[in-house]
Amino acid sequence: MTSKIKVDNINKVSDDSNIINKCGTTITLGASGDSIALASGASQTGFGRTGTVDWQTGSIKTATFTAENGKGYFCNTTAGGFELDLPAGSAGAIVSLQDYANTFDSNPLTVDPNGSEKINGGSAGDIISLGTKGQGLTLVYIDSTIGWRSVQDNDFATAGSAFIIATGGTVTTCGDCKIHTFTGPGTFSVSAGAACAAQNIVSHLIVAGGGGGGTVAGNDNGGGGGAGGYREVKNPVNPFTASPLDGYPSAPNRVTVTATSFPIQVGGGGTAGTTSGCSQRGGDGGNSTFGGITAAGGGGGGGVQPGSPFPNGGRGGSPGGSGGGSGGGGLNITGGVGNTPPTTPAQGSNGGLSSGGPSPDKGAGGGGGATAAGTQGGAPTCSSGNGGAGATSSINGTPTARAGGGGGAPTGGTGGAGGGGNGGQNGTDNLGGGGGGNRCSATAGGGGSGVVIIRYKFQ
Repeated sequence: MTSKIKVDNINKVSDDSNIINKCGTTITLGASGDSIALASGASQTGFGRTGTVDWQTGSIKTATFTAENGKGYFCNTTAGGFELDLPAGSAGAIVSLQDYANTFDSNPLTVDPNGSEKINGGSAGDIISLGTKGQGLTLVYIDSTIGWRSVQDNDFATAGSAFIIATGGTVTTCGDCKIHTFTGPGTFSVSAGAACAAQNIVSHLIVAGGGGGGTVAGNDNGGGGGAGGYREVKNPVNPFTASPLDGYPSAPNRVTVTATSFPIQVGGGGTAGTTSGCSQRGGDGGNSTFGGITAAGGGGGGGVQPGSPFPNGGRGGSPGGSGGGSGGGGLNITGGVGNTPPTTPAQGSNGGLSSGGPSPDKGAGGGGGATAAGTQGGAPTCSSGNGGAGATSSINGTPTARAGGGGGAPTGGTGGAGGGGNGGQNGTDNLGGGGGGNRCSATAGGGGSGVVIIRYKFQ
């Protein structure tokens, strides 16, 4: 027969207080304020957890460490980002973390699963990067299919990824690549970089706003506006057909992203020349920028502005990403100089000269395009030059010509391929085309706005 000891209460000798107390079906261990500890090496079963963790307020983490099941950590990345390594997963294991100093947006925290385990059902062994200011996350290990699952009451449920994770602009996909298109100012926000450093060099296309066409009050012709500057980089890991102006791998042209925010500027088109008061040169297009790379706005097309501070009485086109075409009314008036300021590869071409024919009705020059200069105006009456051709890239998944120069004033001036306006017509928005010039007191065409496109592998 097995021996038994039967008691209802166990009390301390020193003060007769309860150590174990049976009251009905409830057994109380210890008194209020006491701590109950298992002996070294002992384990517990049957108690379970309530879905909470013990927050380690006395041990703020500032460098890479390995988390323990059942604990929550405040992570201070003020001095720089670091890594939290998750423990080996077992069903019900729980770990929490919290941005201690609201610095995850500038110095992200990396969460790395143990071995080949998963996070939110992502690929085996892939990390996540927490890059949102003030972010907190609770992870519970479920099983080998899902791995560690984020269960905290917030919107963060990003699967582990070995690729760039980003938001901003209009997002589309093409095969294994994501494409972010900005047609106006915005922010390209990167929450996680790629595990492979080479993939953090993003492919991009930056096109500035095209210049406006010039106009003339009399019988002479206004010059076509120059196309917006064209800057492109194709990282070979992102397959698409780039233009001949691909600047990879030159370091000054590349943008390497990290988990931070990149402001985007998209240049507007230059204003059209009018004959209000006098003939006018077209306005210059606005610059477009991303990641420290700038595409310069296209130069405005020349007009006839006696007494203006511009060369040749205002007939010469303005310099810019591509130069504006010269206004008519003079002999071989110079077009605007393209690739201003200079880049390698060149971001644009020169505007065309005016004709050297007899006065009046001298032809105006066409605006420069990304890959070709505007042509010179012809000698016959009203014969103006064509806008220079733009460049074609399939960075957005479709071969598209952009940054064509505007044609000189009609007749004869056609816009360059890539959004350049024919004589008297606007350049195409978001292609950076130059506006077409005009004549006989008519308003010229305005330049088209630019665009910024970013492409990278996401799977």
